[in-house]
Amino acid sequence: MTWTAPDVDRQRAPLVADERTMLEGWLDFHRQTLLTQCAGLTAEQLRTASVEPSKLTLLGLVRHCAFVERYWFRQQFARLDVPPLYATEAQPDRDFDDLDGADPAADLGTLRAEIELARQAVAGRSLDDTFVSRRDNDISLRWVYLHMIEEYARHNGHADLIRERLDGTTGE
Repeated sequence: MTWTAPDVDRQRAPLVADERTMLEGWLDFHRQTLLTQCAGLTAEQLRTASVEPSKLTLLGLVRHCAFVERYWFRQQFARLDVPPLYATEAQPDRDFDDLDGADPAADLGTLRAEIELARQAVAGRSLDDTFVSRRDNDISLRWVYLHMIEEYARHNGHADLIRERLDGTTGE
């Protein structure tokens, strides 16, 4: 039997809530949207670049989002000493580019794990808590949430186009 990416139970973001609940709800909605765009596709389809001349793939987007989850929530905000995912000095875009030997099931698992670890890294922390960025700027946890919502929303637009080209499925 051919492996396919698992289905996702995507939950809508709340329409009325406090700020933290709203930010978490929208980020979770966009996280689940990316996973929904992958649901039902084979490993080969996830590796397929379908909007020429771009090499962008759904699997590359999954790997990139796992990378940014780790980077912004754990490495930057929580200051945890964890190595980067996928990227190296020699290949900074390896999350997008080095897919021939990639294992989509493992990469989807990595994204899910990074999402959970991101939640743990910010649990109990205030949206007003800050860290100093590599460019010496103070950045708040609120900014990280907003940035991650923007990051996923932009890439979900890419994912929608890729998915439509793969099998005609459209979404939001």
